[in-house]
Amino acid sequence: MFETRTIMSTDLVTVRRYTPIAEVIELIVAYDITGIPVVNDDGTLAGIVTEKDILSLLADVRYASGTAEQYMTREVVSFDVNEDFIAICECLMNNHFRRVPILSEGKLVGIVSRSDIIKYITSPLS
Repeated sequence: MFETRTIMSTDLVTVRRYTPIAEVIELIVAYDITGIPVVNDDGTLAGIVTEKDILSLLADVRYASGTAEQYMTREVVSFDVNEDFIAICECLMNNHFRRVPILSEGKLVGIVSRSDIIKYITSPLS
């Protein structure tokens, strides 16, 4: 019925490990997102920088220094694009995070967020 590839967002904003954290913050604000995936040059997932990670700066963001790698969460729960949709829902219900990266052959191809799921299940069927 529900397929991960149908629900996931694929128009992603990503950064690299070496992206300055000030730029990461600007992107999160500009795109009104709560987290941004950090990918390696080959497209594999390295981590994610979330609002919670940014709060660890505890300083005026104009003076933020360092890179995405210094602030990102490295241990990221992710799912394969063919993963059972129910497993993803259960993961999001039972954990504190709002989104999970979706991978295909180890490379980031999408994100499923709590709001993606709610929008999908409440939208009229085509």
